[in-house]
This record gives sequence, C-alpha cells and structure tokens, in this order.
Amino acid sequence: MSGFCQLLRKRIERQVLSISGLALGGIDFENPAGDPGLFGPESVTWRIHGDFSSMLCGGVSALLLQMLHPLALAGVWDHSSFREDMLGRLRRTSQFISGTTFAPTRDATALIEKVKSIHLRVTGTDAYGTPYAASDPDLLVWVHVAEAYSFLQSHLRYRNPSLTSAEQDRYYQEFARVAESLGAVNVPDSVAAVEAYLQVMRPQLRCDERTREVVRLLRNAPAPSRLAKPVGSLMIQAGIELLPGWAAEQLGISLSPVKRKTIRFGTRRIAGILRWAVRNGSWHRAMRRMGRLPS
Repeated sequence: MSGFCQLLRKRIERQVLSISGLALGGIDFENPAGDPGLFGPESVTWRIHGDFSSMLCGGVSALLLQMLHPLALAGVWDHSSFREDMLGRLRRTSQFISGTTFAPTRDATALIEKVKSIHLRVTGTDAYGTPYAASDPDLLVWVHVAEAYSFLQSHLRYRNPSLTSAEQDRYYQEFARVAESLGAVNVPDSVAAVEAYLQVMRPQLRCDERTREVVRLLRNAPAPSRLAKPVGSLMIQAGIELLPGWAAEQLGISLSPVKRKTIRFGTRRIAGILRWAVRNGSWHRAMRRMGRLPS
C-alpha cells in the first residue's frame, strides 16, 4: 500500500472511530486474552454488529422506529441530551452496543448494570398523560426489537443479503440476551416472532410534532468534520430508507424509487471504503483478544 493510501486510510479510520463508542474509552477490548464476552466470535451477533457501516444505518432506522412509541419518545425527550448533543448520544449508544457485544464479560456486564441503574431514574408522563418508566419490561422489549430488527435489515441490505433464515433466527435469539439482562421479558426471538410483534404494536404507535422534530434533527445531524458531513448525511438517508413502509408512511416520509436506488448505490460504495479503512474497531480488537487476528 502506498504512503498516500495508508495516510488516507488512517484519516478515514480516525473519523469513523471518533463517532463510535471507542471515543469514550474505558473498555479494553483486547484483554483479557481468550475471554469471549457474552457472545463470542462464532456468534451471528459478532458478524452483524461487527460491520460499522450497516450498524450506523441500522441505528438511524432503529431510533426513528423507537420514537414512534410515545413512551419511548417521552423518555428520550425528557431525559436525554439527544437534541443538544447528538454525537454524544451516538457515542454512548454505540458504546453500549459494541461493549455488550464485543467487550470482555466483566465490562459487558458492567455496562448492563450501569444502564439498568440509569433506567430506574428515567420516569415521567408522556404527552398524552400516560406514565412511563424506562425499566418497564414491555418498553424494553419495544426498544430492543426496534434495534435488532433495524440492525438485521441493514445487514441484509448492505453487508450480507445471503444470511440464512436460520442465522437470522439465531441472531434474534442471541441478541435477546442483552434485553433480558436489562429486564425485558417474552422477547421475540425469531424472524416470524419479530414480524408478528411489530404488527401487534402498530396500533400503539403515534407520530406527533416531537416525533417529526426527531426526524428533522437527524436529517440535520452534525458530523465530526466538514469532510465527513456528506458521508454522514448519506448514512442517515440510508437509515431512513431502511424503515418499513408503514413506519415511513406514519412519519410522513416518501422516497421515490429513483431516490431509493441512489441512496442504496451510494451507501454500498461508501460502506466498501469504510470497511477498507477501519482496522481497529471493536470487532477487530475483540478478534485479537480471541487470537483470531494478528496483533
């Protein structure tokens, strides 16, 4: 690799890692050697969560899906710095996902316990007068399913469309462990169960002015640098485009077939570049911990 290519790769990697949970520090993903964490390198969860590009797109889609639930929206609106510090929220969410997926067992468990303690303080009443609590098992299921579904859909579109039905079911079964550790119960753990759950939940979902504000904020999200802004904007559009049709319609989002093709084409090209550039993400460090990649 030429000196210019090495410099370019490192510059791109710095930009990517600056918006990931790694930017917060506090977790050594490379030690202790041999600790598989909650899932291990043979899991489908490691495969799906190890691709930064598809996870970023899936995360955007997950947030929009989550915010259609009035109680989830209220918790974020009342207790989160999302509106003032979107990059900070992204890093914290990324740290939780990457940490519970790839960190050694002790760190992954500590992250879960930390979030459980935070959830106990996140209570209130939504815009329609309904009380909410982030520790509510039903609400935890909604937040988890919106994430898992969105991550999987993004992986199928931008990383591996050949993932088998059995592997998809296995992903839901594996990843449910985190939701259950947080207090969720009766977590849907197969493609069929998740699809059925989403249909059952639809009558409870709403789009109001605050939901539309979340969409607006996402579309105008800040980037770590001026050069990263176009890439970030494309990834956000890709996340929006991933939404199931009924959710996009409820949010008032309409994309033409040409627009959809343009987003998908551009995102696939960018994703390829990011995969080439990133060599020190959470997955890479965890694989080195397990002796699967050279140090």
